[in-house]
Amino acid sequence: MTSFDFTSPAFHALVLPNAPLITLGEGYAWLEGPVWCGDANQLLVSDVPNDRILRWTEDAGVTLFRTPSGFANGHTRDRQGRLVGCSHQHRAIIRTELDGTLTTLADRYQGKRLNSPNDVTVHSDGAIWFTDPPYGINTDYEGGKQIAELPPRVYRLDPLSGDLTIVADDFVGPNGICFSPDEGRLYIAETGHQFVADGVSHIRVFDVADGRSLKNGRNFHKVAPGVADGFRCDQDANLWTSAGDGVHCLSPGGELLGKILTGGVVSNLCFGGRHRSRLFICASQALMAIYTNVRGAQWP
Repeated sequence: MTSFDFTSPAFHALVLPNAPLITLGEGYAWLEGPVWCGDANQLLVSDVPNDRILRWTEDAGVTLFRTPSGFANGHTRDRQGRLVGCSHQHRAIIRTELDGTLTTLADRYQGKRLNSPNDVTVHSDGAIWFTDPPYGINTDYEGGKQIAELPPRVYRLDPLSGDLTIVADDFVGPNGICFSPDEGRLYIAETGHQFVADGVSHIRVFDVADGRSLKNGRNFHKVAPGVADGFRCDQDANLWTSAGDGVHCLSPGGELLGKILTGGVVSNLCFGGRHRSRLFICASQALMAIYTNVRGAQWP
């Protein structure tokens, strides 16, 4: 049986006691950046240190999607169904076109190279929002040691003009990112100096102003144990986040509702499956999945 921790009675309505936590694959270096592609009934996920993107389908299990991947990390899809991803090695946001060719959308800000884009989301207006910490260029493990030219920041990329604007510049290490279902809020993980216990690790939330800028930034929640790395919202605006012992579910008010205990560190997750009610979990060196009693937000 799956191990749950019910902090609030409300969590009982969100999970299924008879739904097992299944391991879909294991033996990877470090999984990140999962994205569900409903039109192809497949999950794409990054195995970052192994410089590859993997594909999971119900029929074939885990197979190779792309290698080399430029040490890809976070992924999402735009409104045209194109894959948008973060490359540590190329220090860029890269789009996979529908014919399979690759387009570099952004790799510099005012002439200086980005650090190592980490996670990405797309607004309904088509703009691409992404975090840019230095994690991927700090070592050779996840992209290759390089010199940072810019501070850690969060950016908004206009897909039509190509203009790159700073939407937040007061982070030590911006990481996971996602919009609330109504796009009125933006959640961003602050993981500090690459998960060092420096007292800076929490989820922050901002109000989105006119779909283009952020205001009223505040601390939303601090997970324990571990840190919040990546997360997604369900259709009821609850936030499902990675943590040191599994997946934590948070209410829109920041209250811990409950946990899915995986027995180890989770880095990221996403909803998918035929009704968007299957939670795919990047559990360090394993890929796991569990059906929930709530559907993921419609996008992504």
